[in-house]
Amino acid sequence: MSVRTYNPSVRVGNWNEDVCLEEDLLKDYLDKRERGELLIQKTHNLMNKILKKMTLTVSTDGFLHFGDSIMLINPGQEDIPKSMQLIDAPQPPTALSINMNEYKMHNAKQVEGPCDLSCSQRLDPCARNVFVITSVDGTENGQVLRFGQPFAIATTSGYGGSLKLFSDHVRFNLNAKKSRKQILQLVEDTNYLTTWQVEVLDPRIRLEYEGLPVPSNVKVVIKHNKTGHDLSIEPEFSLRTHFGRESEVAAHTHLDSHKAETFKNHWVFVNGNPSDIDTTHFNRPIPQPSGAPIAEEEKVPEAS
Repeated sequence: MSVRTYNPSVRVGNWNEDVCLEEDLLKDYLDKRERGELLIQKTHNLMNKILKKMTLTVSTDGFLHFGDSIMLINPGQEDIPKSMQLIDAPQPPTALSINMNEYKMHNAKQVEGPCDLSCSQRLDPCARNVFVITSVDGTENGQVLRFGQPFAIATTSGYGGSLKLFSDHVRFNLNAKKSRKQILQLVEDTNYLTTWQVEVLDPRIRLEYEGLPVPSNVKVVIKHNKTGHDLSIEPEFSLRTHFGRESEVAAHTHLDSHKAETFKNHWVFVNGNPSDIDTTHFNRPIPQPSGAPIAEEEKVPEAS
């Protein structure tokens, strides 16, 4: 009678090396997990930091002040007639946001420059889309920002890194990734290339408004001091980010047939909502005057 000498428990080949390799991989995994170095842990920590909920400054007098924490929102095309829209669907409101590359996102302890930007449809205030109005001429925090006055747009302190919004003339190795227009970046240094000024939306009355306080939560134009180009969203060029598809931003002046800036150059400095600290002023409903007539399309048809 023959005896079976082989069964599934018999180890063949380099079984000892395979066992050691599996033990080393498990030990390495447990060590990384203990130190918080696993990719899923880094991603979770990153989301907790960059999407950390923040509170915007509430304007008590209706004007912008140095030191205010605000959001920069492009209101889109919602007020443009459908026959004049550039695309089939109206451009939704988007917020200027930090767009870090993959390496910096997972390895840096805070946002480091140079860092790219994009426009996101996420409109709730967080570390990614909240900026601070910063003085460059010695004006103290709390003083009102005026039309034509130079200022810097900075990220928040802490994880934001206090970086400044930068732009410069187009060069072969310095331009927007998709549109090839004037680049926008966040950098650490503060100089003339990181200074901007606010202009009133209507170009016919800009001279009269020079030196007056800038109201918050209204459409304005943000102009780069050195190049003279305006902060712009480029909805025709989308970027693939860790937060989905988002629109590219650049510094470029888009003019219509009346020599006025189009919706791509319209921006709103959004403050906090005074009636609800968890939301922004952009979310406040438009007040309707009492006794206002109902639009024809809103009238309820009478029963026959």
